[in-house]
Amino acid sequence: MRRHLRTTLATATVGALTGGLLVAVAGSAAAVSGLEGDFNGDGYRDVAIGAASATVSGQAQAGAVVVLYGSSSGVSATRRTVIHQNSASVPGAAESGDLFGSNLAAGDLDRDGYSDLVVGASNEAIGDRDGVGSATVLWGGPSGLYGGKGLPQPSTLSEFTNFGNGVATGDFDGDGDTDVTVTGRTHTRLYNGPFTRAGGPLSNTRVGEVGTLYDVTAGDLTGDGAAERVYPHAVDGDPGGKVYYFRWTGMTHTMTELPSADGFPGAIADIDGDGYGDLVLGDPTDPSADKPGGHKGGQITVWYGGPNGPDPAQKPTVVHQDTAGVPGEGESGDAFGSAVGVGDINGDRYADVVVGAPGEALGSTHHAGMVTVLFGSASGLTTSGAKGYSQNTSGVPGTAEAGDAFGKAVRLVDLDRNGKADLVAGTAYENGYGMVTHLRGTSTGLTTQGAKNITAADVSLQGNADFGWAIAP
Repeated sequence: MRRHLRTTLATATVGALTGGLLVAVAGSAAAVSGLEGDFNGDGYRDVAIGAASATVSGQAQAGAVVVLYGSSSGVSATRRTVIHQNSASVPGAAESGDLFGSNLAAGDLDRDGYSDLVVGASNEAIGDRDGVGSATVLWGGPSGLYGGKGLPQPSTLSEFTNFGNGVATGDFDGDGDTDVTVTGRTHTRLYNGPFTRAGGPLSNTRVGEVGTLYDVTAGDLTGDGAAERVYPHAVDGDPGGKVYYFRWTGMTHTMTELPSADGFPGAIADIDGDGYGDLVLGDPTDPSADKPGGHKGGQITVWYGGPNGPDPAQKPTVVHQDTAGVPGEGESGDAFGSAVGVGDINGDRYADVVVGAPGEALGSTHHAGMVTVLFGSASGLTTSGAKGYSQNTSGVPGTAEAGDAFGKAVRLVDLDRNGKADLVAGTAYENGYGMVTHLRGTSTGLTTQGAKNITAADVSLQGNADFGWAIAP
């Protein structure tokens, strides 16, 4: 029996759609942008959103991915693509409980100038083995995402490995090609580019140095153009886990532990403007006898990069809802740090951070959720000017309701090409189906002017879709 999303994702990272591409959005082949996340090459970044519990052709929780295409006016429900495993030229078939779309990552894998999308289906059944998991590449092109190729999968994976639970892209060896890493509970794999549509990756190997993994983060922490891979590693007797990063030295990958670091998910961007990416880790779990670290209600930490990566001996910046200047207060179950996103909201060239707290109570409305914006500066992440947003914030559409989980996923991305990152926030349980909210970036921060919600119904998803559970970084 396959496990379903609300059970599976609680312990890890986690009606019928009959068509594939609902709306084709044309780009110009003569003006292919090469931008990461621009799936149709029109020069505007797009946003891919997972709906891993969507019903497809009567198969509950088969899962789907929705792409909202960027434009000068941002995104809308009318400019979209919906893809699932029953879509034309996508490998596999939509089956109950697959959770296609449970994790996502974008990058141009085949070097054609169009960004592609890697999609995890963390509960995919393989033969008679339930919950093995898989990962699929969906190819970008002038009409957006279309067709795909499954990543080579080890035949030794056992039931409930949940391979595809974490996916990330980046040039991990500095050769100019985009690579992919995929994690599961007991297996982590590295796929080396370049990729071809017929053959897939150039090569693939197991990352044997790490153990039980639920997630992965990628980005350039050393300023050398090669992306580091950051893996949170579950350890018996240490529920907070351990965090390792892999750095390319020109000949091989070396592994470094951050022994004082805990938590996932993560994101990487240059917060202090020194030319090195910085690692933001969410640690949303309340402290307990089994996990003495962290903060009530959750926290984030920032580990600052350098020419050799983050120094394990550094004292990271720690922010929680009891930090001076941060809206709200730390309360059990807030889950502050369940989602983190990075991008330059105000155009000052310092990366800012958004933090999701989907368990945040607003008055007596429990688990309504909130998103907090923190700004980067020359001295690092600051709480000066920090602001919280919820569905009760003036100008934000909708109304906060119990169990909505606003901020379950967050992404900062410049969708309208004005040089300022916009917020896309997932409200995974809105009305039982899910929703995303779009707030535009300006020189003074996010604005609620022109804010919009896009619901699962707006994009023709069916079932308890959990639309907005995952958003591609």
